[in-house]
Amino acid sequence: MENSKTVLTIKEVAKFLGVHPMTVYKFAKQGKIPAFKIGSDWRFHRKYIEEWIDSQMKGNDIKKRNRKSKQR
Repeated sequence: MENSKTVLTIKEVAKFLGVHPMTVYKFAKQGKIPAFKIGSDWRFHRKYIEEWIDSQMKGNDIKKRNRKSKQR
């Protein structure tokens, strides 16, 4: 996938995230991942996907910290 491309397809996002395209489609449809439609096709802005990844990682860090503090 070329880095200069700013608008991605489902297949490109799936490859970028290492998941099946159907997972990306479901997430887009459910509003779990930033996406927009052009006609009937989903598209994804690279910047917002990268920000979404960062926010998911931060959320996971918070959950891990909460679990560790409950175990103490």
